[in-house]
Amino acid sequence: MKSPASLEHHVIPATAAPTWDTYDVYLFDIDGTLLRAMGGVHNDSFSDSVREVMARDLSLERVVLHGNTDTRILAQAFEHAGIERADWEPHRPRILDRMCEIVESRRDRMDIRLMPGIHATLDHLRRKQKTLGVATGNLERIGWLKVELAGLRDYFSFGGFSDRFEDRGSLIAAAAARGREIAGESGTVCVVGDTPADIAAAKVNGLPVIAVATGAYSLDELAGHQPDIAVTNLQVLLERSGSSKQDA
Repeated sequence: MKSPASLEHHVIPATAAPTWDTYDVYLFDIDGTLLRAMGGVHNDSFSDSVREVMARDLSLERVVLHGNTDTRILAQAFEHAGIERADWEPHRPRILDRMCEIVESRRDRMDIRLMPGIHATLDHLRRKQKTLGVATGNLERIGWLKVELAGLRDYFSFGGFSDRFEDRGSLIAAAAARGREIAGESGTVCVVGDTPADIAAAKVNGLPVIAVATGAYSLDELAGHQPDIAVTNLQVLLERSGSSKQDA
């Protein structure tokens, strides 16, 4: 028998669903939450940029990618390779810049797929005059490129990225502060993500979080980290809250 959290389309807790759209600011993760960028272009940019800049091979095989930040992925890959930070840190700006250049030059190879209910959710929140931003482990140029290719750029007025932050909690803090600058200092902020790292980053900042099982983690796994709401995808949340009727 399945546990309650395993039931298809289950929202946890169900009583939270009707109020999910009452916050002032929403911070959306990109990969696994808004979209999937297929084709390996982003992942390949790590090793390709390091090879070009430092003439070294770098592997991501031992690094957890889901929920991580680009800058921490790079640091952890070097650590696993046994390369001291003092040896690669001076090259960091050029490596990150080259990563962005590589992804931009290969943009046609990225197969962008939207997660269920994204347009309906963003349309619904925009009609309610919410402030929408992205908060992602991507570097800024890479993150905005994915959002642009997905046809979502016009929804978002600001973003939080990993260029200055290896730690996701610090990234979320900065993005939340920027959201409040736009919406008002008393504005309430909600994080929307698909990994335990998104949940933890929201919690460390005292922010509510909606977890969607559209990435690498199951609904059960996400629910175990106790987000305010856990749901299979945003389309289901719209339907459960009755918002989809307004989006029809």
